[in-house]
Amino acid sequence: MEHLFDVLVVGGGVGGIAAALAAARMGKRVLLSEESDWLGGQLTSQAVPPDEHRWIEGRGCTAGYRVFRESVRSYYRSYYPLTRAARKKKHLNPGEGAVSRLCHEPRVALAVLEGMLAPWRSSGLLSVMMETYPVQVERSGDRLEAVHLKENRTGLSHIVQAPYIIDATETGELLQLGSVEHVTGSESQSETEEPHALPGPSAPLDQQAIGWCFPLAWSPDTDNIIAKPSNYDTWRARRSNFWPGSQLSWTDVYPHTLEERTRSLFLNEGKNPRRDACTLWEFRRIISRSLFAPGFFSSDITLVNWPQIDYWYGPVIGVRENERNKHMSAAKDLSLSFLYWMQTEAPRHDGGCGYPELTLRPDVVGTADGLAKRPYIRESRRMIAEVTIREQDVCVTSREKHGCARQFPDTVGTGCYRIDLHPSTGGRTYIDLAVYPFQISLGALIPISVENLLPGCKNIGTTHITNGCYRLHPVEWNIGEVAGALAAFCLDNQVYPREVYHQEPRLKTFQHLLETRFGVELIWPPGIRSTPV
Repeated sequence: MEHLFDVLVVGGGVGGIAAALAAARMGKRVLLSEESDWLGGQLTSQAVPPDEHRWIEGRGCTAGYRVFRESVRSYYRSYYPLTRAARKKKHLNPGEGAVSRLCHEPRVALAVLEGMLAPWRSSGLLSVMMETYPVQVERSGDRLEAVHLKENRTGLSHIVQAPYIIDATETGELLQLGSVEHVTGSESQSETEEPHALPGPSAPLDQQAIGWCFPLAWSPDTDNIIAKPSNYDTWRARRSNFWPGSQLSWTDVYPHTLEERTRSLFLNEGKNPRRDACTLWEFRRIISRSLFAPGFFSSDITLVNWPQIDYWYGPVIGVRENERNKHMSAAKDLSLSFLYWMQTEAPRHDGGCGYPELTLRPDVVGTADGLAKRPYIRESRRMIAEVTIREQDVCVTSREKHGCARQFPDTVGTGCYRIDLHPSTGGRTYIDLAVYPFQISLGALIPISVENLLPGCKNIGTTHITNGCYRLHPVEWNIGEVAGALAAFCLDNQVYPREVYHQEPRLKTFQHLLETRFGVELIWPPGIRSTPV
């Protein structure tokens, strides 16, 4: 089947949804395709509560992302029996999780995102194809002419043509299929001059750990022990050079100092408790039952996205399909093995071993096995763009004399998160570095050779190092929203994205559009801009 749209967005994660909404709001006919049966990516199918900066309630995100956040809160206020005190909380955090000021259920995020898309689907401007993935890209010179999509269940193929195509896939699939210049893994210091880049040659297969997240509840006086995973004993015995023992333990490291620490599930027993912000249970908790009417929830619900389930034993990008599938399966096995260890062998906060009371909540993530629908893949293929954002553009140690991150005249948004690189498949431990609140450069969205492809998420022109702070939820939304708006702007003005980037009058007009129509913040206030995080 053949289809023709103004804008094709491949990938229905956080950035893909923002891109589709922006283009539709500007009157363009948009097709949004998604491989999973849930839209929302990190927020839903990957079960990762928002990772956000400290100023998120007032600054540092687009108006669209703020609508999403407040709609989540409104959903709970409208449909859930909150306590009177909880209902009055201006900044309601349904899970009271420590990782974010808004920890919530994946299904609520899904409902809110579907609600945001609904008017544009009803209008006919937005079409959505679920459970489809790209298998081929037709390219002619400096343009991508069409993308071939295949349905998971039926095998039916669709050929989609569009003047503008946005790659919002989690792994930058169109970059590979369209032979668009890109990099994977870790660059070398000789390439980027970054202090924390590899001192030797680049390593395309040195990629951040992935993780397969899952939700847990607490069911007292019950035995919920899962079947012992077939490779459990292997995981229990496995050791990595940079890790203080087995992953199947309460012991890990402080990411920024690499000091060893020990935490427990419910009782904070770290060597230096003052530096342990919370228990593991509280860290990514998405439902705190104390905020709801007595008896409504029988237990808190927490999401396991902890260091113990980080899978760093092989890359999933740039390898053959059978190799990728092997590592995907092993990542699932690691998550289930950690759960089994918690249920049977983990030291308890109250003495003894094992928490058989821990129970999976498959209904929370919409799967039979209780694990998220999709793995959390932190690192994508990265476009070689007009601008490559490097460590020395944002890192405090490189920018201290300037007192802020690099100020881009082509800024199209803001973000803030520490450089947070998880252990890698190359056998490297955490790289965790302080940054200044930063900007998103339009040049990082402009490929060096292709005219009508735009990145819609974490596949922009960053490095392995700066991917660690540009990959989080608010930044991904901002990138996607800009990509969708830019595609529509270029169609309206009959120009290419590269011309918008290089021609100052057009750039200023586009920046004004972002500010006035989409509520995109282009700069940080001086007081925030100079604050290291």
